[in-house]
Formats: sequence, structure tokens, C-alpha cells
Amino acid sequence: MVSVSTQQRNKVHPHKFALWVAIGSIVMMFAGLTSAYIVKSGTAGWHEVKTPTVFWISTAVLIASSITIQAALRSFKQRAMASFRTLFFITLLLGIAFVVLQWIGFNWLWDRGVHFEGSSGAGQFLYIIFGLHAIHVLGGMVALIVLFLRQYFGNTRNYNSTPIEIMSTYWHFVDVLWIYLLVFFIWIG
Repeated sequence: MVSVSTQQRNKVHPHKFALWVAIGSIVMMFAGLTSAYIVKSGTAGWHEVKTPTVFWISTAVLIASSITIQAALRSFKQRAMASFRTLFFITLLLGIAFVVLQWIGFNWLWDRGVHFEGSSGAGQFLYIIFGLHAIHVLGGMVALIVLFLRQYFGNTRNYNSTPIEIMSTYWHFVDVLWIYLLVFFIWIG
């Protein structure tokens, strides 16, 4: 009986496994896109794109949201539900702030002539790569909203931390991915 329960504890939850498979796929997609950017940037007529300052602010906001979601997970595991709800709500607000700041940054780029079309290709790559990141952030925002609403309006009180752990892992991944992309575009330009 002891060995059976030990084996069950050592198994990875199927949803966590699916998340890690998805993260691996997303990493491969962005690795391919950033590699293509490097190759394409060596062609004639390529123009570098200046990174908006607001992207640095949005990065700080996203890092803060990673800190709050981790603190929310810790509060959930300690059954400090009031603290969990507050921290989770702050994470949600920071996620919304990140999206708004991104919108401001891309409007800044658009106003300076960085469009999707054009001969340089830099704008095309920028909008595709950051647009795909935005889709992943928006997916995370939907998951945050669903989990938040379940905590306030759910009929049952479930203290299973797996959904919060999955959300936290995904949110940290989106954070690390954004930092990678920002550093990549500043360094490679």
C-alpha cells in the first residue's frame, strides 16, 4: 500500500505534463522565429527598429505580476484565502496593465513608421513575434480571469492547488519569454 501511494505521488499531473509539452512547443516556435529574424537581418535594406521605452516599464509590470502570482500560490497553499484573492486580483490588474502598456508601445512604433508591410522586414518580424507573444499573454489573462471568478463565485470550495500551480508556471513562462524577446530585439536589433 505504501509503494502504491508513493508511486502516485511521484507521477506528474496530466495537466502539468500538457503544459510542459505546450511550453516546449512554444519555445521551439519562438526559437525558429528569432533564428529567422537573425538570418533575415543580414540582408540588404534591413533597418533596425528602436525599442520603445514603455516596453521597459511593461517588463517591470510583468515581473511584478510574476511575483504576485507566486505569492498568491503560496497564500493558497497556506489556506490564506483572503490574501490569495487579493494577490491574484493584483496579478490580474498587473496583467491588464502590461497589455495596455504593450498597446501604447506598439502605437509608438506605428507612429514612427514601423509598419507590418515594407521592404525592411523588421516591422513584419516585430509584429509577428510580439503579436504571438500577445496572444499567449491574452490566453493567460483569460485563464487568470476564469480562476479568479471561480474563487469568488464557485459553488464548491476546492483546495486543489494544481490549477493555480499550472497558471503560475504558465505566467512565469510568459514573463521569461517576454524578457527573452525584449533582450533579443535590443541586442540583435
